Amino acid sequence: MANAPQVNSDRPSFFRRAFAKLRRMKLHTQILLALLLGAVLGPLLGGVATEIKPIGDAFINLLVMIVVPLVMASLIIGTASLGDLRKLGRIGLKTVGFYLVATALAVTLGLVAAETLDPGIGMDEDVKARMLTDYAGVTAEQLEQIAEKPSVRDLLVRIIPRNPFQAMAETNFLQIIFFAILFGVSLTILSGERRKPVLDFLSGVNDAMIVLVKLVMKVAPYGVFALIAAVSAQFGYGVLLTLLKYVLVAIGTMIVFTVAFYPLSLRLSGVSPLLFFKRYYEVVLFAFSTSSSNATLPLNLQVTEEDLGVSNEVASFVLPLGATVNMNGTAIYQGVSTVFIAQVFGIALGLTDLITIVLTATLASVGAAGVPGIGMVTLTIVLTQLGIPLEGIALVVGVERILDMTRTAVNVTGDTVCAVWVAKTEGELDVPIEAPGVVAAS
Repeated sequence: MANAPQVNSDRPSFFRRAFAKLRRMKLHTQILLALLLGAVLGPLLGGVATEIKPIGDAFINLLVMIVVPLVMASLIIGTASLGDLRKLGRIGLKTVGFYLVATALAVTLGLVAAETLDPGIGMDEDVKARMLTDYAGVTAEQLEQIAEKPSVRDLLVRIIPRNPFQAMAETNFLQIIFFAILFGVSLTILSGERRKPVLDFLSGVNDAMIVLVKLVMKVAPYGVFALIAAVSAQFGYGVLLTLLKYVLVAIGTMIVFTVAFYPLSLRLSGVSPLLFFKRYYEVVLFAFSTSSSNATLPLNLQVTEEDLGVSNEVASFVLPLGATVNMNGTAIYQGVSTVFIAQVFGIALGLTDLITIVLTATLASVGAAGVPGIGMVTLTIVLTQLGIPLEGIALVVGVERILDMTRTAVNVTGDTVCAVWVAKTEGELDVPIEAPGVVAAS
């Protein structure tokens, strides 16, 4: 009898070869692949996908753990390095001005798109009744959260932390930024020999946090897969099809804003939009996957400084502030959602109502936490201001996650575009050595 062919036991198995090939891919490719696999396999895995969600939650916790020490150290160093308080004031005014203008333009674009395309006209009454019933519990939760939203006056007072350590524990970025700036300014007043050991310590903390970011990002594909698979398994595609027109209008408007306003701002900064997004889309994918500006902040700081050439002084101030104040994608979502809900209930919105939406949505975005789902809370503020039934939130909550993911990507991108623009106007934008030609000659 002929001998059976010998199997080479030294040859790696298919799965080992595939895993080795995946590990050789660039990080952004791994994240994109994990995102796509999670979206496709989630509904097929069903309950299993829900069971692995804690892996994604643990990954988010790792990133949020890094945020506070990274932002604190980076912002204090940046403020102390500036030295000139007038320059710090200019950077602050430019940053806040950019964010407010961008947010107002974003919500206006959302209103124009929704009023033109009418996503809420013609919804089947049976579908509306079923959705109002199915998501009534979620609506009640949002009503509880709106009571906790402070007024603009209270928000300004609360920027000053009674206890900076409590602000750090609660990840309250407005308070953290306020304390870090004052601490950095205080360091500039000290003599050089007294200031140096503090700055050396903080520089060490900052460097250690950046190394930690790189280590945590090695497991990013697994966290992204777990998060996306759980989301797609929980909601499926049925609700998405029911609200397809609304979803397309909202996401389409966010895309238009991203490919129109952001490139214009980059051009004004002397930066090629194509090269910007080529270097930045890893952050966009990550923000989309996590639905959290806060969780994306460590990676965003790293890429903005190392790959886009923004100085630490500017990036450490603009990006943490943007994670709290700049909500372009959320503003578009509020504009489209408000018009959609009003149309479903047959409520006509006049010019005064539309202006009210622009003002309310812009102010409501200020101080909103950079965490998943915060857009639903700010939406209740806009609806309340106009007298639109808050039960209408139940009409959009079924597709909230996919919209939250998209608007987070838009929000985070806007933060970095602002950082690039501010850095350019302050002479703090350097061409990375490994990327000649990213920034046009001024």
